[in-house]
Amino acid sequence: MNEIKAKLHAPQTKGHVSVAKLTNWWYVACPSGDLKKGPIKRTICGVPMVLFRNKKGDIAALLDRCPHRNVPLSLGAVTKTGQLQCAYHGWEFDTDGGCTKVPCLVGDPDHKGRRVPRFPVREQDGYIWVYAEADTEPEREPFKLPDVDGKYTRVDQWFEVEGSVHAVAENALDVPHTAYLHKGLFRGVGDTTKIQARVERWEDWVECEYIGEQRPEGVVGRMLSPSGGEIKHWDRFFMPSIAQVEYQLGTENHILVNSFITPVTDFITRLYATILFKVRIPGWVLEPVVKPAAMRIFQQDADILKIQTEHIQRFGGEQYVSTDLDLLGPHIWRLMRQAERGDPGPKEYPVVKEIELEV
Repeated sequence: MNEIKAKLHAPQTKGHVSVAKLTNWWYVACPSGDLKKGPIKRTICGVPMVLFRNKKGDIAALLDRCPHRNVPLSLGAVTKTGQLQCAYHGWEFDTDGGCTKVPCLVGDPDHKGRRVPRFPVREQDGYIWVYAEADTEPEREPFKLPDVDGKYTRVDQWFEVEGSVHAVAENALDVPHTAYLHKGLFRGVGDTTKIQARVERWEDWVECEYIGEQRPEGVVGRMLSPSGGEIKHWDRFFMPSIAQVEYQLGTENHILVNSFITPVTDFITRLYATILFKVRIPGWVLEPVVKPAAMRIFQQDADILKIQTEHIQRFGGEQYVSTDLDLLGPHIWRLMRQAERGDPGPKEYPVVKEIELEV
């Protein structure tokens, strides 16, 4: 963790890299449970922010800099009246970023120059979402988890990863690497079967459906269906940085993995994963197995992404050679670049690709 923090201010790679600057979008800042008492600091899209709750439970996200002497407001505390108090001179600020108190000052503390920029926030689905453009009205609402019934079990986990949003999202939705990097946990190298893949793209999301796929080997596959069988499998990417993997076998077995990817800097991201699953076996029985397996898979991905990022920086930029098997990565990059340019894209979105592959 200290190594990652040390790289927050490292020089950026000079050559071409798949990094898009997307600030007019919502990103997960933290789980709701992280914001209980004092303020916490987060960096989103390279911008330091401080988050806190007032005594009514209202949430604020402000620029993490006191306008008085540039000290981080995240070093301060939340007062009994619900104001954010700077640790240096005791200036206090409300959830709108307005200055409500300057100790020893006679007169109105509220002044335009004393105001702290404020970022829109939402509390939804167990997360605190922040819109990465200060002092603006959001153009859209955050991504919402699907409504599920009480038969589903939910597992949450987060990781800090060395990698761009594009690299992390592509990794989360890349099928071929699972047989090698996650062998034994998910898929395995050996006998393969031919299946069909169908890619469709819309204005702000892309989906790949795998048709004719048999239950994958490994811990996760056996949990989904101990007896095997053909599964339904979809991989999806939603702008700006949500990766979703869905497996279904019949009506009783269903797994939905949602990865919310928040850019800290160009090459540091936070991945917040929410796994929703429903199987024949009671969820409380499987949860002690699901969480360690999921953590192991995510950690393996984090380790290889760190190596990939270090190598890209060592060579001074990327050099990707894609094939037809790289089904979603190129589309994810096009969507991100399209949004960065403010390009609405085409009016119609036909099927992009249909191919045969072996898994």
